Amino acid sequence: MDIEEKGRPEEAAQLFLQAWEEATNDLEKFLAAHYVARHQETVSGKLAWLETALQHALKINDDTVKSAFPSLYANIARCYEDLGDAEKAKKNSESAALFKHNPADKGLFYHGTKADLQPGDLLTAGGSSNYKSGLKMNHIYFTALVNNAGLAAELAKGEGAPRVYIVEPTGSFENDPNVTDKKFPGNPTRSYRSAEPLRITGELTGWSRLPEEELQKWRERLANNKGEIIN
Repeated sequence: MDIEEKGRPEEAAQLFLQAWEEATNDLEKFLAAHYVARHQETVSGKLAWLETALQHALKINDDTVKSAFPSLYANIARCYEDLGDAEKAKKNSESAALFKHNPADKGLFYHGTKADLQPGDLLTAGGSSNYKSGLKMNHIYFTALVNNAGLAAELAKGEGAPRVYIVEPTGSFENDPNVTDKKFPGNPTRSYRSAEPLRITGELTGWSRLPEEELQKWRERLANNKGEIIN
């Protein structure tokens, strides 16, 4: 992946193919096939590898892998569309939409902030972004991984102590598009967002805090980030 990012696609393609040949389980085969697909020169070749990746992903009962289904089905749909098979394109587009709006993850879910809140309080959209000045967020964000919520709490604006709350969505939610498929297929950070409120059910104490030097690296990274936030 590092070689790919450095602009050496042919070398990266060979390494991804080597990863496929040496894969020993469905997770490794799913990941390798996903990356091999990206380097195919023909639509039919890309489709074959995407469908291979999907078949191995379907064998894995894991929320991290299931989060890749929307993009997998959507990419397969585009391949069928390019090949002129409207029926299969429609079928896979419908599957992509189904998984996009119905994430398989059942939680527990967490939200990190510096606000002092109580069980029963609602977290709502419309707050200011922690990562871009002046941006009002149309969604409220949360995660199924405690460490990610802890990092969000540390980086949140405000003077209070960082807190991690256990939350439950009150409505539908989706994968956070700001992280989904950015490096690994799907949503391995199990990060989500909702336009509906989150209800606080409790506060988690004793979570592991990052050392100050690590937090400073994150702050510098965010300060230098020029990417747009999908809001």
